[in-house]
Amino acid sequence: MELTITLREPAKRVQLFGAADVNLRAIRELCSVSIIARDERVKLKGSRDGVSKAAALLEAMQNYLKKTDYIGKKDIPLLIKDLSSGRDKKQSSEQFEVYISGRVIEPRTKGQEKYVAVLEENDLVFCIGPAGTGKTYLAVALAVSMLKQARIRRIILARPAVEAGEKLGFLPGDLQAKVNPYLRPLFDALGDMMEYDQVRQFMDNDVIEVVPLAFMRGRTLNDAVVILDEAQNTTMSQMLMFLTRLGHDSKMIVTGDVSQSDLAGGQELGLSDALIRLKGIKGIGMIRLTEADIVRHRLVHSIVKAYGDAR
Repeated sequence: MELTITLREPAKRVQLFGAADVNLRAIRELCSVSIIARDERVKLKGSRDGVSKAAALLEAMQNYLKKTDYIGKKDIPLLIKDLSSGRDKKQSSEQFEVYISGRVIEPRTKGQEKYVAVLEENDLVFCIGPAGTGKTYLAVALAVSMLKQARIRRIILARPAVEAGEKLGFLPGDLQAKVNPYLRPLFDALGDMMEYDQVRQFMDNDVIEVVPLAFMRGRTLNDAVVILDEAQNTTMSQMLMFLTRLGHDSKMIVTGDVSQSDLAGGQELGLSDALIRLKGIKGIGMIRLTEADIVRHRLVHSIVKAYGDAR
């Protein structure tokens, strides 16, 4: 596995790497990985566990440099001990640090703050709300942040391949080309948090998967954040299939807007059904965002309100 990390503060490169790169050599020995450092980028190569451990250690070292101007070789085993005990894994529940250098994503409304708290506290979360409230965006930010901290090993993003009121007909290309239009919003969210080359590298190594919902059948997903977007387009059987994919040490997030279902007439929404059936179960969080939480262009708020009033 290969992973490229962009340093948050390239100006502290010398303090981070140590004199004559002594700290990098220590990481290389402790994690059994190869390290190539050029300018603000550090490339790690080795086993999945080794690379994850080295990435988490570099993250902890960068956090440590916020408190001091020096990291010595003797500090690294102490940082590893902190990582093992979980002391350095959990960051503020109100912000997510992602892979793009200096990029921190945080809630912008009271509703989003509650959403982030629910995400941190539960293994299965349902988030319902109108367009533009950040339902999927914050879920992806949490997943990317947890991946960066090595709290999980994989991110799986899924969407039902349901046409939004128009028939697209026969689409050319291979299977990936046919489903890409449905999955584009998920790629857009990832692109805000990671460089394109980083996303492609993770996808090539199956660290990140962006797939149609139908591809989830028969899988068990451990050590992962699994996100189902546009869940209002799932049937009851599809929702049951998805929810039962949850594995050990994983987190599952289901987002949707029950007012925008594209299912054919007469089909009961799997999302609405799940909200009723699973209400009150410990470990399952449910939150509803409102028009007040819309963070897109100011006109989106007015548009959502106008269409809501017309119903």
